[in-house]
Amino acid sequence: MEQAYFFRTLRERLAQNLPAQEILQRIDMELLASTRMPMATQFLAAEMKHTGNLASGFLRLSHYFTPFQGFVVSNAEAENLRFATETALTILEKEALYKAGGASTSGLFVFQFECISRHRLGYDGGLPAMAGDPLYDELWKQFLQDLRHQVGLIDFADLLYLRSEAYLIDQHRADPEYQPSLPPLFPEKEGRIAGANRGRDPLYLFAALQRQLSYPEVPRAKQEDTLGNTIATLKARQKELEARLKLLEGEVRGTLDLRALKEFGQPEMLKPPEDIP
Repeated sequence: MEQAYFFRTLRERLAQNLPAQEILQRIDMELLASTRMPMATQFLAAEMKHTGNLASGFLRLSHYFTPFQGFVVSNAEAENLRFATETALTILEKEALYKAGGASTSGLFVFQFECISRHRLGYDGGLPAMAGDPLYDELWKQFLQDLRHQVGLIDFADLLYLRSEAYLIDQHRADPEYQPSLPPLFPEKEGRIAGANRGRDPLYLFAALQRQLSYPEVPRAKQEDTLGNTIATLKARQKELEARLKLLEGEVRGTLDLRALKEFGQPEMLKPPEDIP
């Protein structure tokens, strides 16, 4: 719960344009002293002071923060990705709340996998980071390792259904002596929902699991105000055209003022010297 409070408070105060380093230096006084969270925030503050980012602190505190948490924060700080820090902290907050309420392994997997796929964070780095979570046992870690070679080749609903108890039950109905080559990982309910969504967009499967089994919902990136940006661009374009029109009128009438060219980024040398009559 202290992690969830930390992520939520950090996100809210960053939205108020407060410096992250200042937030980390003070937030430790608000956390329970009976947990290690105050010490972790102090380390994050010191690490950010030296490196200028949060991700290195998360990755170095591997005994407190999971590799997936460090992976999410590092992607939020990457310059080549449009992944906002606000979205990353919301993901970490939801994950912490889900774990505090008694997360299931299958639910955590679906949540983390949807985070990676929806925000395009990359499976090559995301799946190994997921495998580092202590909630996954050896069977799940092997499944995540194999999944790296199956993503994009096999539909996600098929992957979930084929490793579920629902698939095993269906096979036993046809052949009572059937023995699976791999043990099931997902419960029967998850398998039934995945089987009903085979051949459909994976987003329908994620939504069905969230609605029927109370899986945590993955936060979506905020949509930019495209209409407002378009209006602002048109107004700037209109102002530029009006200025150009005035220049053309001045040239036709013989009253062109070269100093007006400065509005279009022309060098200062185009201005006529004042000592020339």
